[in-house]
Amino acid sequence: MLQTTKRPDSAVSIIGAGIAGAWQALLFAQAGHVVTLHERDDAAMTDSTSHWAGGMLAPWCEAEVAEPIISRLGQRSLDIWRRELPDTPFNGSLVVAHPRERSDFERFARMTEGHRRLDATDLAELEPSLQGRFHDALFFPNEGHVEPRRVLPKLHERIRAAGGTIKFSSDVSAAELNGIVIDCRGLGAREEQPELRGVKGEMILIETGEVQLARPVRLIHPRWPLYVIPREDNLFMLGATSIEAEDTGVSVRSALELLGAAYAVHPAFAEARIVEFGSGLRPAYPDNLPRITVDKKIAVNGLYRHGFLLAPALAELTLNYVQRGAIDNEVMQCV
Repeated sequence: MLQTTKRPDSAVSIIGAGIAGAWQALLFAQAGHVVTLHERDDAAMTDSTSHWAGGMLAPWCEAEVAEPIISRLGQRSLDIWRRELPDTPFNGSLVVAHPRERSDFERFARMTEGHRRLDATDLAELEPSLQGRFHDALFFPNEGHVEPRRVLPKLHERIRAAGGTIKFSSDVSAAELNGIVIDCRGLGAREEQPELRGVKGEMILIETGEVQLARPVRLIHPRWPLYVIPREDNLFMLGATSIEAEDTGVSVRSALELLGAAYAVHPAFAEARIVEFGSGLRPAYPDNLPRITVDKKIAVNGLYRHGFLLAPALAELTLNYVQRGAIDNEVMQCV
């Protein structure tokens, strides 16, 4: 995207340098605004929700449980990911199930689009490590995934390259800032938006060289889909629970289910080394849908479990509103 000449009267301050704030900062900086991104955490951002995210870019899979707006915004986001970070892996995603979850597997197939069914031979050709593990699978070829802890610093670099400024360890309020203010603090904004709640998502990071996967694998589960996401350096992330709780620990039950899911995908995971347990609190409104609220400032929040999927499209909507007054009635509320 071409940059325009920056004007002093186009100052935009963004609070929160997680995935939502980073995309806001990048698109506004590229559009010619004088952007300052404030983050109360340090540059490692280990306290952010993004640090514990799965990073799946899977709008077609999410249609099984999410409202149509998630698929609409998610598909638009995929275009923006491809445009801004063309090295983003778009290897698709797989959905598999064991025989006892057969009815749930067929329901998933009926509730989603954008997939094709693979038989055991097709699956083995696509993912040789899964040879003989499943009778069939659903392949969503247009989906992708990112590694949050690697891609967020890339976005920060892109913001600086576009002329934006990032201030870490900067715990500011909107009242202290001039110009346009965009609040992307997630649960940090709950004093002003009391309807926000935290939904815990737990993860386990494991390491093994015995299994090779090129794309995320979702395993149908009686309570929630569990997934195995390949990372660099022989790492795999296991996720993702969705628990109505606001502590940041990992329960024994969840750990057993996540590790059991990995073993159910491939028995070699039983010998993997556990590298890390962790959890993050996802900000959600009662309807679990994202919202852009326009008042004296702009607030972008409620991304729930779809942060990496929705953030680019939400940033585009915010930019369109600031520049042209465009309003997406499904997402935006003017107070």
